[in-house]
Amino acid sequence: GSVITLQSAEGATYSALDAMSSWWCQVHGYRNPALDRALAEQAARFSHVMFGGLTHQPAIELAERLVALSPEGLNHVFLADSGSISVEVALKLAVQYQSALGKPERRRFIALEGGYHGDTIGAMGVSDPAGSMHRDFSHLVTSQFFVPRPPAARYLPQSDTWECDEAEQMQWEETVSTLVGHYAQESAALILEPVVQGAGGMFFYHPRCLNHLRALADEHGLLLIFDEIATGFGRTGRLFAAEWAGVTPDVMTVGKALTGGYLTQAATLVTSPVADVISNSVHKALMHGPTFMGNPLASAVSCASLDLLTGALPADEGYPSSLWSDQVPVIGENLHRVLAPARELEIVQDVRVLGAIGVVELVQNVDIPAVTECALEAGVWVRPFRKTVYTMPTYISSPHDVERIGAGICSALERVYG
Repeated sequence: GSVITLQSAEGATYSALDAMSSWWCQVHGYRNPALDRALAEQAARFSHVMFGGLTHQPAIELAERLVALSPEGLNHVFLADSGSISVEVALKLAVQYQSALGKPERRRFIALEGGYHGDTIGAMGVSDPAGSMHRDFSHLVTSQFFVPRPPAARYLPQSDTWECDEAEQMQWEETVSTLVGHYAQESAALILEPVVQGAGGMFFYHPRCLNHLRALADEHGLLLIFDEIATGFGRTGRLFAAEWAGVTPDVMTVGKALTGGYLTQAATLVTSPVADVISNSVHKALMHGPTFMGNPLASAVSCASLDLLTGALPADEGYPSSLWSDQVPVIGENLHRVLAPARELEIVQDVRVLGAIGVVELVQNVDIPAVTECALEAGVWVRPFRKTVYTMPTYISSPHDVERIGAGICSALERVYG
C-alpha cells in the first residue's frame, strides 16, 4: 500500500503514509502484486541486452503503449535511463533537428523562469537560473534565454474552468511574444513544464499559455518541448497536462510514474515530421546511446504500470485500484476538503489543488525539519521545500488516506506556527 516504516537516526520508528509518492513516481503503491509479477517474470527471461542493433518485446510493447496514450501525433519513442536524460535527449534532438534543416546557429533554448528540468548539465541550463539549486553550477552550463513565467491561475472543478487575472495574462502573452521573436534566430526550441511547474514552487498556470506558446513556436520555426515527467500519467487530472489545452508538442518527455517507481526509466516522444528530419539527416539517427536504454526489466514494469493506470490490467484482488481516471478526481475532491482548514492559519498564503496535487503555500520559507517531524508524528511523510508543504498522494489512496494526509499537514502547520 502507501504506508512506509521509517527509522530516525536516534532509533525512533514511525509508520507513515507516503504523501509524496516517493518523489511523485510510486503511483501504484509499494509491493504492488502486478508490478512485482511483471518484474519477476521478465527477470526469469532476461534482464538486459544492448539496444543498439537489437530490440526486444518489452521495449516494443512499451513504445506502442506510449504512442497510443500520448497526445495525437507523438508517434516515435526514444527510451532513456531517467527523466533528466530524457530532457538531455530532447535538447540534443532539437539542436540536431535545426542543424539538419541548415540552421546550425540555432543551438540555444528558450525556457520559462521558475522551471525545473533535471540535474544533468543540459537540464540544469534550461532550469530556472536564479531560484533553483543549480546556482553554483552556472559556469558549467550554456547560457539560455528565459521568459517570465505565466501569471498564477486556479482550476475551478465545479465549472471545469480556469481563472486568472486577465490583464496580467494578456500582458504576459504580449511580453513573451516579443521576447521569443527576439531570441528565436539563435534558438532551437521552447521548453517548459505544461500547466504545473513542480520544483519551481508547485506553481499552476493557465492552459491557454500552452496554446500561445504553440503558436509562437510555429511562427518562428522552433520546436516545442513539453516536460511531462512530473505531470504525465494523470497527475494533473488529465492523462497528460498538454490535454488541458488540446496541444500536441513536437517533443514530450515522460518518466517518474512510468515504471510506478520500481526502476529508473523515461522516454522522449516526437512527432513524425521531427523524426523524419532526424532520420534523413547526415547521421541517420539521434546521436545518443545510453547503455541501459530500453532495459527489459524497466520496460516490462512500465508496460504493467501503464496497464494499471488505464485499467487494461485490473488491480489484484485485495489490492486497491490505481486507475487514474477513477482515482485522481476523487483524490482531488478530498484534497480540496482536507486542506481547506489550512487557510485559517495566518502563516498560510494560499491553498491550491489540481488533480492529485495539493499545495499549502506559506508567506515565508517553511521550517522544514519542524514541519516534517510534526507531520511524521501525525503519521504522514511529507518533504516540504521553499514556501510549500505539498502532497502528491499515490493513486491507490482511499478517502481515509487523503483525510489523514490533510489532517497531518494541517496539524503540523498548526503546531509549528499556530
